[in-house]
Amino acid sequence: MTDEAWIGPSLERIDAWERGFAERAAQAKTLADRASRLSATAREADGLVEVTVGPNGQVTDLRLDEGVRRQPASTTARQILSAIAAAKSALIRSYGEITAETVGADSETGRAVLAGLRTRLGMDEDESRS
Repeated sequence: MTDEAWIGPSLERIDAWERGFAERAAQAKTLADRASRLSATAREADGLVEVTVGPNGQVTDLRLDEGVRRQPASTTARQILSAIAAAKSALIRSYGEITAETVGADSETGRAVLAGLRTRLGMDEDESRS
């Protein structure tokens, strides 16, 4: 095979690889941009407790209805923790949706993003589905 015979197909493969890389980079940037704006809210105890978490699972808002005064503090504490866990689960589901729409939930990148998020939030896969 002459040098010219393999150069053309090789350059085409390099171009295709470069296009694929650029496309995956754009998808990852879109995912990061959308993920940075995510939040999730959960309510517990018939709305007595409401918690909102931001894109990294941090509590960004906590609302307690006056009705919590009629129950033991330990009950309110459990409700707050439960609402935080529920909000984190909802956040993971939202991440899953935008991951599927951008890089693909079953892609290596998608699986890594979701696994990393679960780890950062201290939740296993079963907890994040509830």
